[in-house]
Amino acid sequence: MPFPDQSAMTRRDLLRGTVTGVLALAAGLEVRCTAPSAKPPNIVFILADDLGYADVACYGRPDLKTPNIDHLAGQGLRFLQAYANSAVCTATRTALITGRYQYRLRLGLEEPLVGNADVGLPPEHPTLPSLLKKAGYSSTLVGKWHLGVLPKFGPLQSGYDHFYGFRGGAVDYFSHEADEADLWDDDTPVHQVGYLTDVLGSRTVDVVNGYAKSSQPFMISLHFSAPHWPWEAPGDQAESERLRQPGNRGLNDFDGGSQKTYQRMIEAMDTQIGRVLQALETHGLSENTIVIFTSDNGGERFADTWPFTGKKTELLEGGLRIPAIISWPARIPRGRTSEQVSISMDWVPTLLAAAGAHPDSAYPMDGVNLLPMLVQNAAAVPRKLFWRYKANAQRAVRDGDFKFLKILDNTFLFNVVEDPLERANLKDRQKDIYRRLVREWYEWNGSMLPEIKESFTGGFSGQQLADHIGAKRPDQRPDIPGRPED
Repeated sequence: MPFPDQSAMTRRDLLRGTVTGVLALAAGLEVRCTAPSAKPPNIVFILADDLGYADVACYGRPDLKTPNIDHLAGQGLRFLQAYANSAVCTATRTALITGRYQYRLRLGLEEPLVGNADVGLPPEHPTLPSLLKKAGYSSTLVGKWHLGVLPKFGPLQSGYDHFYGFRGGAVDYFSHEADEADLWDDDTPVHQVGYLTDVLGSRTVDVVNGYAKSSQPFMISLHFSAPHWPWEAPGDQAESERLRQPGNRGLNDFDGGSQKTYQRMIEAMDTQIGRVLQALETHGLSENTIVIFTSDNGGERFADTWPFTGKKTELLEGGLRIPAIISWPARIPRGRTSEQVSISMDWVPTLLAAAGAHPDSAYPMDGVNLLPMLVQNAAAVPRKLFWRYKANAQRAVRDGDFKFLKILDNTFLFNVVEDPLERANLKDRQKDIYRRLVREWYEWNGSMLPEIKESFTGGFSGQQLADHIGAKRPDQRPDIPGRPED
């Protein structure tokens, strides 16, 4: 049964905030924080795929209803300045499971991973599920993996106890195939009838029901494919059949989809999230379960990235800014928003701290623990974040309100708080800030693996998207930085 919408807001409301980042999400919501529970919290981490910043109602999208995601925001905290580690899938997921910049691993150079069976997440590298296991947790991944294929790589090889989902970047929502069938129960291929979003939701409800019978704390990673292409909503089997006809492009089509289809895909995902939340409630698990909802990168062609420009594969704000919501009724006061700048890799140290677990000292975290801000109303922590993206030689730094951005040979300095559209280039007016950020990016990049020709990078061309006039397909060449600009 859908949870009620308690947090409908206007777009004007979304830009309001305080310096400390604490606001009531909607009038009448209770703000409270109960005493800490002696029992470790359960964790349900819900990840959408290619969801734009404003693609849920509580972040401002007016043409769809997401009552269950909005309910989650209403009983927790909604980040207004959350970033993805990358503008594309595999790279962010590498950071999300390790808590470290993806560029420290060969896998993290893939934007995204495409067809290279020798590249994946090394099984010996500590991960969120493997570190939680040392603290007594059991874990299950339901949905998308996309961090390497068998026999070398997989969820079970990297710390998860159970896996149900697909290993590649996308599958058809009805056939569950890409180039071939790609649906697995642990390491066994399976066939399942049904719309994929519904199938993943049902399996997650079953997993919650199973864990509810045990006293062992658990983590469930529910990684939806929605609203990633192919553009198929419930009932769109005819579109699925069309894409499989000879001569069509296959799943990544540019002649299908619509805003309405995209809307229905998101609403189907919201319905399944409601089922999972209801299962937690039925078993009395809601109070001491951390539930997180976010996206792996910014939105794609049908997404709403307001108030930003850019999309997936681009280091403009629209390619990096994502919705991020956390609920933990036992510890986190309800109905707040936060201006805390955060990034995907922060979730690992944050969840480890909440669970009483610890990182591996041989693999230091690049993310930070956000728990003090979440449960103690601590002031926002200043952050300095770095990105790069091989296609079009993109580079970026966010420090305070300022962002350095490079695309091809064009360089910019924006105040992304006052100018979220990234229109006013301040690099000549604020030369000292611009030069410092450029220099710091080069210093940071020197500590990461260099870009290589062998890694894949994706991007959109003017032939594919009309608003990308003149844009060419990525040539896959690495950009090896020279001396910083003066």
